[in-house]
Amino acid sequence: MAAKLRKGDKVVVLAGKDKGKQGTIESVDPKAGKAVVEGINVAIRHTRQTQTSQGGRLPKALPIQLSNLSLLDANGKPTRVGFRMEGDKKVRFAKTTGDVIDA
Repeated sequence: MAAKLRKGDKVVVLAGKDKGKQGTIESVDPKAGKAVVEGINVAIRHTRQTQTSQGGRLPKALPIQLSNLSLLDANGKPTRVGFRMEGDKKVRFAKTTGDVIDA
């Protein structure tokens, strides 16, 4: 299946403790159906100090289910993503506005 959400997309959280928050996707795991979003689903991880890193209580963004994320369109509203052919190229488009997401 084609990826509706990709790295670098601006998304809004639809459900969970961070509902309504916005962020940018840092990485996507399509097999697990999860994505890591900057500043969303953050937990404190205790890490041991080493010669290279300071250690201590470090915030870390954990993966969130893709079904709980929605892409933001040009107007800043959540939208669903569709696919269509433009010439011989398959492109993603926002269902609310009809604008092409990636050229």
